[in-house]
Amino acid sequence: MNRSMLGRIAALAGLALAFAPAAFAADAEAATAAASGNALANLGGAIGAGLAVIGAGLGIGRVGGSAVESMARQPEVAGQINTAMIVTAAMIEGAALFAVLGGFLAAIK
Repeated sequence: MNRSMLGRIAALAGLALAFAPAAFAADAEAATAAASGNALANLGGAIGAGLAVIGAGLGIGRVGGSAVESMARQPEVAGQINTAMIVTAAMIEGAALFAVLGGFLAAIK
């Protein structure tokens, strides 16, 4: 190898070393952006799961309250009302479980 070839190799190596910090900084910025996006996903998942639980609690409370009021007005059909109430509460719980699971999956994405 002659001197001019070594000079060119040294110049290219110096150029690569000069741009290396900028490349690593771009990686750090991308990692920071990904971390903030992940934090927003965690927050959204937690809020979604919380709202699902609140909605399920309100729904089951309303169903239970209406069922008790209906049983008080017509005690002779209390068995049928109780069965309908339990089925409805189970459906609400199932929907809430899917919503909470979706929130958790969004959070761990």
